[in-house]
Amino acid sequence: MSADECISQSDSKEIPVSGNDTEGSVKTEEYQTVALHDSKNQPNGDCSFPVMKNNTGDELAIPLTTGDVRLAQAQELWSTAGDKPVKLRMETSGLGSEPPMTIHQMFLATVQKYGDYPALRAKKDGTWVTLTYKEYYQHARVAAKSFLKLGLERFHGVGILGFNSPEWFIADVGCILAGGLATGIYTTNSPEACQYVAHNCEANVLVVENNKQLIKILQVRDQLPHLKAIVQYKGELEQKLPNVYTWAEFMKLGANVPDSELDVLIDSQKANECCTLIYTSGTTGNPKGVMLSHDSITWTASAAGRMINLKMAEEELVSYLPLSHVAAQVQDMWICMRFAGITNFAEPDALKGSLANTLREVRPTSFLGVPRVWEKMQEAMKAVGAKSSVTKKKIGDWAKVIGLKASYNAMNGDSSVPWGFTLANALVFKNVRKALGLDRCRICFTGAAPITKDTLEYFMSLYIPLFELYGMSESTGPHTISWAEGYRIMSCGKVLTGCKTKLDKPDTDGTGEICFWGRHVFMGYLNMPEKTEEALDADGWLHSGDLGKHDKDDFLFITGRIKELIITAGGENVAPVPIEDALKEEVSIISNIMLVGDKKKFLSMLLTLKCNIDDNGEPTDELTPLAVEYCRQHGVIASKVSEIINKKEPAIYKAIQEGIDHVNAKATSNAQRVQKWTILPRDFSISGGELGPTMKLKRPVVSKMYEEEINKFYGE
Repeated sequence: MSADECISQSDSKEIPVSGNDTEGSVKTEEYQTVALHDSKNQPNGDCSFPVMKNNTGDELAIPLTTGDVRLAQAQELWSTAGDKPVKLRMETSGLGSEPPMTIHQMFLATVQKYGDYPALRAKKDGTWVTLTYKEYYQHARVAAKSFLKLGLERFHGVGILGFNSPEWFIADVGCILAGGLATGIYTTNSPEACQYVAHNCEANVLVVENNKQLIKILQVRDQLPHLKAIVQYKGELEQKLPNVYTWAEFMKLGANVPDSELDVLIDSQKANECCTLIYTSGTTGNPKGVMLSHDSITWTASAAGRMINLKMAEEELVSYLPLSHVAAQVQDMWICMRFAGITNFAEPDALKGSLANTLREVRPTSFLGVPRVWEKMQEAMKAVGAKSSVTKKKIGDWAKVIGLKASYNAMNGDSSVPWGFTLANALVFKNVRKALGLDRCRICFTGAAPITKDTLEYFMSLYIPLFELYGMSESTGPHTISWAEGYRIMSCGKVLTGCKTKLDKPDTDGTGEICFWGRHVFMGYLNMPEKTEEALDADGWLHSGDLGKHDKDDFLFITGRIKELIITAGGENVAPVPIEDALKEEVSIISNIMLVGDKKKFLSMLLTLKCNIDDNGEPTDELTPLAVEYCRQHGVIASKVSEIINKKEPAIYKAIQEGIDHVNAKATSNAQRVQKWTILPRDFSISGGELGPTMKLKRPVVSKMYEEEINKFYGE
């Protein structure tokens, strides 16, 4: 009996796809069998990922022959149980009406046409090693069978704790093929935080990168009743423990699991069932497990790629942001898979400095940076510029004026360029792009946190427009997208094609809470019905908690976050980010700012200064070269943060106060003016707990950490 026959007999809940309360089924697509017996297409050279073979020694084949749409019966748009499917937000026409598909169907479609194309590239002993799409698929199937051998149960988690790598991808996809819930865990998590996520998703298996991460899990292993095995994917085990395996051992475990057993499992999967959990960073309370269906991922990957005009088998990117975060996972794994792109893995110390080298080696066609990454690039380039000769500085300044004008022209749909652009491009812009490794980059994105106008205009002046994205874990990543044909500075772009935006309870200015509708909207929070009801209203709209408004061309502008709003003692609402960003633009020595004053009579600020970061990502006491130069320009000789604070260096304190005065002068009311401030001795960081994994400020954490300093502002 075939896999199809097994499923059709055993599953009576299968129904045709229908749109939003409309009748009629959606067309299905047939995917033919693709055999993987062509050995001459295997890559040359040593590969750390050998070609997988079955028990008879033959290379594995892709066995499944159907790509027809299958949905499980569902009456509701939301679910909080891992095994409960949801009704899809299908449209009757357009992109929102496209047939749903599972992760396996999307993967298979790419393998079928682009099986011999490179998929994953990582460095081993200094040399790039490549996996083709065929090999990637083979390895995912082998991992899936090994998970089954270890006892992975349907809709139970596989937690993955480590830096981005081919093994991370293979474990994730293998888990999904085996019917589990792929669950990324942040490498910065404490043992207790790892335990919370692993227990919440009822993880049967945890996949860890190295001994450092393994130790965390071993510390909490006795508090994980569902855990059956641990797999370490880098290096050898420092000590042999029961049910702890190396990656090589793990990949052999499922050798005796019949392919047919896996095929039946894959064939039983429905597009409206959960396959992935993205845990929120837990800024306020415990992290929430965001349930994403097969359809949320496959549809969003397709819709986002098509909106920015991605071409099949032409895209190449660098994977370095945490894959446990939705932005990196959707771009690096799923959009790349859908469009047969190449994912190149950065070194684990990417954010400590090696990313620049990887970018120059890979020369990606697109690049996603969180604001802090773009700010670091900006600071590094300014530091280099400060050491340039007078002539080079003049040429650079001249070119940047032309670049900014040309970028604004392009943004406004004007194809003309200022006089001198061709020369500026040849002398400056091309060289800058090459030095950054962005000379092939067609699209540079920024997202996951607010970015300042100063940084956006700096890159525009180099003719490198940064396109802002906006979305949430709960919207499978992007809800609005900016791209070359559609962007406005400080806007997050236009709504993803096939989705809708509603501004709830708008004020007289048109600003309201941003609400989402579309197939990208999540299923619900795992085991959290009350939190799910807070996020999804009775009609199925996702409430973001963000405030925003549209311009006349439907570009979305974020104006604040409801939970971040400071409500002063006088009852006035103050959005902190615009005030914080304005001061950063006024005073370049400032690194991070947090505005405080909730339920207080006036606003105050916590400030940090720009300092160097050590090899462990910890802020040091040493000022950055740019900060040292800033001091010198103000007649101060200082190389350390502590020197400025201990002496209350008059010139620097005066410069900061003048910057605050300039910001206050633009305030719309007295309540929006900053009256007191202090410089903290240490900059904010991920390791310190003040910043989340994408460098977003964790305001409740900072408020608690610096409670004493805040109380001093108000004589408490």
